[in-house]
Parts: sequence; structure tokens; C-alpha cells
Amino acid sequence: MSSLASSSNSAVDPPAATDAPPETDPSPAVDPPARGGGRRHRLDDWRPEDPTFWRTTGAPIARRNLWVSIFAEHVGFSVWSLWSVTVLFLGPAYGIDPAGKFLLTAVPAALGAVLRLPYTLAVARFGGRNWTIVSALLLLVPAVPMTVLLEPGVSYTTLMVLACLTGVGGGNFASSMANINLFFPDRLKGRALGLNAGGGNLGVPAVQLVGLAVLATAGAAYPRLVPAVYLPLIVLAALAAARWLDNIPDAHNEPGALREAARDRHTWVMSLLYVGTFGSFIGFGFAFGQVLQLQFAERFPTPVDAAWLTFLGPLIGSLIRPVGGQLADRLGGARVTFWNFVAMAVGASLVLYAARELSFPLYLAGFLSLFVFSGIGNGSTYKMIPAIFRARAAAEAELTGDPVAAQRRARRLSGALIGIAGAVGASGGVLVNVAFRQSFLSSGNAEAAYLAFIGWYALCFLVTWTVYLRPGPGRLTGV
Repeated sequence: MSSLASSSNSAVDPPAATDAPPETDPSPAVDPPARGGGRRHRLDDWRPEDPTFWRTTGAPIARRNLWVSIFAEHVGFSVWSLWSVTVLFLGPAYGIDPAGKFLLTAVPAALGAVLRLPYTLAVARFGGRNWTIVSALLLLVPAVPMTVLLEPGVSYTTLMVLACLTGVGGGNFASSMANINLFFPDRLKGRALGLNAGGGNLGVPAVQLVGLAVLATAGAAYPRLVPAVYLPLIVLAALAAARWLDNIPDAHNEPGALREAARDRHTWVMSLLYVGTFGSFIGFGFAFGQVLQLQFAERFPTPVDAAWLTFLGPLIGSLIRPVGGQLADRLGGARVTFWNFVAMAVGASLVLYAARELSFPLYLAGFLSLFVFSGIGNGSTYKMIPAIFRARAAAEAELTGDPVAAQRRARRLSGALIGIAGAVGASGGVLVNVAFRQSFLSSGNAEAAYLAFIGWYALCFLVTWTVYLRPGPGRLTGV
């Protein structure tokens, strides 16, 4: 997710399959690439597109960097999601109403969205290994004070600051994707990035399972134990990055790519769609436990009663993500995205109906369907971005007679668009939690929020149809 020149191909084959590791050749590796000036962890000679180099040298190095990156990103996503489970511990002793709790889950999403672009650019500026070490250690900034300060009597302002600080984990996804993209040849980028993205997304249900374990064993009086579990994991992630990751020094940020992409209408169309998919995933992941407790208070009188279901939605959404990419490969990204938003609108309508009828089975089915389709939409919208620029490059090449320049510009802009859309899309997590907050404040229930979600998904499928599917002159084909 970057405008990195060396990573602009990230959009050529975005995250699709996460069910198998990237291809490697069983041939024994030869000497690793030269490391300039005797400095360790610096790959001065890196040629993943060279078949011989990849077979003999590149694959094992890339695979080692991938697995460490997955672990570091997973820990980052877990820290980002800490407050999705922490709020379940904040009982009457903390004196916080539901609206205040939804605000506590909104601010991490806000900071995470803001940090995605600078974190992406930091990979080329400081080196992927160096920045992974720094970004892992930055997770201690929220985790340590949470471990110390989370107890009855702590001020709401302090809780807001602590919640906001966990947003640093949201930036880790962007820098991790930009870094791993540098290591793999084009034909393997999709699988490698899919593994990286899937491993990171699984941090959301993982931290909620940790919270459930704490609630079930120590009880709701010890919320500080949840961040405490992650302190050694954060240190381990930093140490693993220092020991096993490498820098690729010839990576650089494309000057002007972000500015040029920001002037392109497709950047903002795709950002809107990504708000509907990834924004829904992260927003519902943060809010699901609270909504269950509030919507069905008699069924879930204690936090542990809700916590055992909280992780299901994010888990399903994470695991289903590759299906969206695979469907987009076969059917077309725009077509899959269109019908996916139709399904999300239907799912939100089912949730609204079930909430009004107090039908918990229907409510759970509807909410889980929202996680499923937000996961599918993450994959299909990612697939649309390179397809958009491939179609435009083909048209540009016909006009200019220079297909090489057209393809270079397409890769440059698609990489920048992914960076912008990723940052904007993460802000959807803020909107979801603010919508729930305002709905409970105004009416004491979440019906207004569900209506807002239905309206947003309707807007998304109408935009998808109008811009990418409606027959007519000038429409991009093959998106």
C-alpha cells in the first residue's frame, strides 16, 4: 500500500489467496546477495524477477522476511484492536455510558487511519527492517500504560488518551504490506501479500480471544491483564525483526505520485468503496461486543457472556477475505463488489429487522453476514484497483503508441491509490463507532445506525454500477 517505486507492482496482483505459502524452489540456496560495506541485513543486490536469482537465492530470504512480517503485523493489529475487548471490562465502577464506550473504540481507528500513509512512506525512508523494529517498539507506548493504569478510578480523559495511542498498531499494516511487496516477484506478490494481510487481520479475533480467556479466568476486574499479555509479544516481534529481517536500500518513494493520484477521481471512488468494506470490517470488529451487550442485555448480562461471541465475526471476516480476490479473478472485481454491497445492504436490513423483533438468531446471522461480505469486499475492491489502471494504460497506449510508459504510469498511480484508499478506508472504523454512539445517544437503540449502514451500502453499489458497470461510451472495460 504505497507509492514506492519498487513496490508499485503491489497492485498488479493484490491480496488474493492466503491458504498456502509463496512458491519456493527446493534447490539449495547459494550465497546470499552482497551486503554493502559489510553491513548486515542490507540487500544491495536484490533481483526477484530474475528466475535464477529467485530460485537459488531470493526465495528463502523472501520467505524468512514474510513470516517475521506476518508475526509483527499480527501483534500490531492486536494492539490496534485492544479496546474492542477492553470496553467489555469497563463496568459500573468506571462510570462510562455506552456512548462513551463507543467513543473509546472510535479513536484508535482514527489514529490508525491517519498513520497509514506516513507508515507506508517510512519503509523507503528508513528501510523495512529498521522501520519494523521501530513500529513494533512503538506498540509499547499504549500497552505499557494500559497495563499500569487500567483500574476503577482512572479518568475518562486518561482512557481516551490510552485508546487513541493504540492507533499506532493500525499503521503497522501499511508499512508491513509495502515492505513485503519489495521481496517478491510479480507472479507471487498476490499470495505473499494475502498471507501478510490475513495474518494481520487475524489479530482482531486473537486479542478478543485473549480478552475472553482473561474474563473467564481472572474476571472483569483485571482489564490490565489483556495488554500485559502482549508486552512480551511486542518485544519478541521487535527482536525477531532485528534478527531476521532485511533492508532493501534501492526502494524509494515516487515523487508526486500521491499528489497525482489524489487528483484522480478513481482514487476517491475506490476510497469510498473501501470505507464500505474494510471500514465495516474494522468498525464492526471494534463495536460488535458492545452492541451485543446493549441490544440483548438480558441474554448477555456479563461481559464474558458477550465475549465468547465477539471474536467470531472478525475471525470469519479475516478468513473469508481471499474468496473476494478469487471471485474477482473469475468474475471481475466490479461485478463482485457490486453484488457484495447489495448483500451487505440485505445483511444490514436483516440486522435491523432482528433488532426490532428481538430475534437473537436472526440478529447474529445478519451481523455475521456483514463480517463475511466485508471480508469478501476487501478482496474484490483490492482487485479492482490494478484492473482500473490496466484498462486505462491500454487506452493510453493506443493513443500514444508507448505501452511501456503507459504501464509504468499505471503501476505508479495504482500503488499510490492503494495507499490513499487504505488510509481513507480505515476511517470507516471511526464512522461505524460514531454511528452507533449517536444512535444510542439519540434513541437508546442502534436502529438509526443500521439505517445509516443500509444507506451507505446502497450508495456504494450505485456508485459501483454507475462508474464501472453501466453500459455506455467511455466506460472502463475489464474492471
